[in-house]
Amino acid sequence: MVGGAVRDALLGLPVQDHDWVVVGATPEGLIAQGFLPVGKDFPVFLHPETREEYALARTERKTARGYRGFVVHAEPDVTLEQDLARRDLTINSIAAPSSGAKAGTEFNPDFSALIDPFGGQKDIRDKVLRHVTGAFREDPVRILRLARFAARFPDFSVAPETMALMQAMVAEGEVDALVAERVWQELARGLMEKKPSRMFEVLRESGALQRLLPEVARLWGVPQRADYHPEVDTGIHLMMVLDMSAQLEGSLAVRFSCLCHDLGKGTTPADVLPRHIGHEERSARLLKGVCERLRVPVDCREMADVVAREHGNIHRSESLNAAAQVRLLERCDAFRKPQRFADVLLACECDARGRLGLQDSPYPQRARLLKALSAAQAVETHSLALQAQAAGQDGKQIGEAIHKARVKAVQACDTDKGQLPKAGT
Repeated sequence: MVGGAVRDALLGLPVQDHDWVVVGATPEGLIAQGFLPVGKDFPVFLHPETREEYALARTERKTARGYRGFVVHAEPDVTLEQDLARRDLTINSIAAPSSGAKAGTEFNPDFSALIDPFGGQKDIRDKVLRHVTGAFREDPVRILRLARFAARFPDFSVAPETMALMQAMVAEGEVDALVAERVWQELARGLMEKKPSRMFEVLRESGALQRLLPEVARLWGVPQRADYHPEVDTGIHLMMVLDMSAQLEGSLAVRFSCLCHDLGKGTTPADVLPRHIGHEERSARLLKGVCERLRVPVDCREMADVVAREHGNIHRSESLNAAAQVRLLERCDAFRKPQRFADVLLACECDARGRLGLQDSPYPQRARLLKALSAAQAVETHSLALQAQAAGQDGKQIGEAIHKARVKAVQACDTDKGQLPKAGT
């Protein structure tokens, strides 16, 4: 048993996946025993009964830039230590003998018999993320993986020599060769970790953030509004918003929206700083470029676009009358996608509460707009449409009649106002 299963067992965490490395075997030998080959790049097989992954011990040799430029050697002469040496971090390079970890059973290894040639147990005790060997530099995806582990284990530090190695890899252009799918895959997983801000802090320190997400990297040093804490710039605020999205257990779409909602502040003209006038439209334009470059899934990009354009209006919604509230609901497509609108409001709450002194503050805008939506949804649009058609009205007129009925319904509902969060735009 290797990798995350051993690491998590040592950390006292639930073991989710069982990964095995097989020494002294061939693909033909595993297939003859009923193992099912998966993938084309690496010799990985599924157990015929448990469906757990078994990989032949292998070494890798770098042949070209990027993460695909490898030649894999998986022959019976590859030793377990050689296989562990090509792994990314010492905490992931510990093995447990099969005698203490049977296939398909609960993982309960004999910790006294662990195979740990690179000091992974010590780094777990010391809470350090450290590369195993110089082979780390051959795969730029490992920078993203390490940053993701920093988000999963936020009390772990990055070894200075490992950070220096990552900075050298960035300078050598290795990160520029990463394909969009792998970048998004790792970013998405990191966003869903316990403390996503740590991922971006590590990427920023290594220089990789400037190469992968320059739109985010340029937010550091950009001042917030004049009435906000001067020591908290837009980059620091963004990190607080991301961690609030994790604290409130937001979905991936919510967390991605939080990441991108203020991109336009990084390009605010000097003559409107620190008010950031028009940053919503600038954020939406920059977001489009990020989504195209990283091939972000449609649900994430569509929701992020709504949050980028409308978060300021949602923050100010306590001052909106019924007609303006309905127009806001319509722009957010809340009537067709009410669940997405609820998530939009959650992302806006993360933005409002991701500020010094406001982490525990209420966000009344969320409850008020959900109440307004519920009232407007109660309007019988079908009967209104039939009445309008009977009166000879066209589609535009029918739409106006429905809009007016929704405004009237919102006016009639209880819209008790609370105090807006400070600096909520």
